[in-house]
Amino acid sequence: MHRLLQIVLFISLIILINDTTYAQVKKLSVDDQLIQDSIYKSNKKKVLNFSMKEFDALFFEYFNRKNDPNVVLTRKEFYNYTVQIATFSDRLSSLYPDQKEVAAQNKEQWLLESYEDYLHYKASQKK
Repeated sequence: MHRLLQIVLFISLIILINDTTYAQVKKLSVDDQLIQDSIYKSNKKKVLNFSMKEFDALFFEYFNRKNDPNVVLTRKEFYNYTVQIATFSDRLSSLYPDQKEVAAQNKEQWLLESYEDYLHYKASQKK
C-alpha cells in the first residue's frame, strides 16, 4: 500500500511538472505560423548565403526599426526580420558544427517571437 501511494504521488508530481513546463512554452497563432513558413520558404536560400556583414546589417536594421518609437512594423515586416534572423542560425550551425545546439536554440527563440508581444512593447514605448 505504501509503495502504491509513492508511485501515485510520483506520477502526479511528473504530470504537474510537465503541465507547468508546457504552459511556459509560447505558441504562435496558425496565421502567424503560416506567415513564418511562407517567409522561410521564400528567403531560405538568400539568407543561407548571407555574409556576416549582410546579417549584421539585417540585425541592426531590425533593432533600429523595432526601437524607433515612430515606426510600427507590420506583421509581415516583423516576421520577415525574425524569420531571416532565425534562418541565419542554420548557416551558423553549418559553419560551426560544435555550436549546433546553441544555433538550434537561437533559431527556436527567434521563431517564437510574437507580433502581439512586439505590439505590447510598442505600446509601452509610448507611455
